[in-house]
Amino acid sequence: MANIKCIGILTSGGDAPGMNAAIRAVTRTAIYNELEVKGIFRGYKGLLTGEIVPFKTNNVSNIIQQGGTILKTARCIEFREPEGRKIAYETLQKEEIDALVVIGGDGSLTGARIFAQEYEFPIVGLPGTIDNDLYGTDTTIGYDTALNTIMEAVDKIRDTASSHERLFFIEVMGRDAGFLALNGAIASGAEAAIIPEIWTEVDQLEELIKNGFRKSKNSSIVLVAESEITGGAMGMAERVQKEYPQYDVRVTILGHIQRGGSPTACDRILASRMGEAAIDALMEDQRNVMIGIQNDSIVYVPFSKAIKKEKPINRDLLNTLRILST
Repeated sequence: MANIKCIGILTSGGDAPGMNAAIRAVTRTAIYNELEVKGIFRGYKGLLTGEIVPFKTNNVSNIIQQGGTILKTARCIEFREPEGRKIAYETLQKEEIDALVVIGGDGSLTGARIFAQEYEFPIVGLPGTIDNDLYGTDTTIGYDTALNTIMEAVDKIRDTASSHERLFFIEVMGRDAGFLALNGAIASGAEAAIIPEIWTEVDQLEELIKNGFRKSKNSSIVLVAESEITGGAMGMAERVQKEYPQYDVRVTILGHIQRGGSPTACDRILASRMGEAAIDALMEDQRNVMIGIQNDSIVYVPFSKAIKKEKPINRDLLNTLRILST
């Protein structure tokens, strides 16, 4: 820890509500511990272009309630190559940054892991992704806000679904993870969730139809994870039109609305705790770990586990959804 005097912080990959709360917590905790802080703009790209500014307390005032990220974010293809990472390292040396806090999802933490290994550079990661797909943490920054956004959208769609007696397929984000779809379905009282985790085990659409989900309802809502495995909401709708033409089908793709908005109290608190823990971890000489939360306690998860291990879906929730949708 004696060698660390200046912390760099960046946000990378897809934005997530609560990233600003994390930036605020990292900055103020570092300053509290008499460390310098520098904000790196546009993710890893900022390390290549030198978009770096000193951060003081006032730089992070009045941002805890804001969605998005004041540090901006961008994909950086160059950082995937050794030449790009060499430039990044030279920039860190020039700016006298001794350690990094990286806020992002699996792609961002993968880049952090590679860079940390190549240059033996201290990095701590914060799980900033609405997908909630990082192993070793019960939840990720932005997930709760996205879940609430989905719930509010489905509540509104149900009004028109009921009025027209339609079957709605609503596509939510999550890539190859069904956390948003499954928990969003439970929270909004949807009839089913089609998720990639059980795609090879059961034909979820056929099971839905066979269970007679329209017996006592004049409308139905099904949440679908955007995964290529499921074919998304459009793939489901096309299949219904071919195999079950008696149903009046509509599709809504929520898209990037799920990323935006002011973070919920849960996300603000989570991001604040994790941001403080990131500085604590560096002061404890922790290296190349992601800050996670398990059973409401902060944990340190090695990058290798957080990225490579697949986070399991809670199978009990599948049963809960089946029971409550009857």
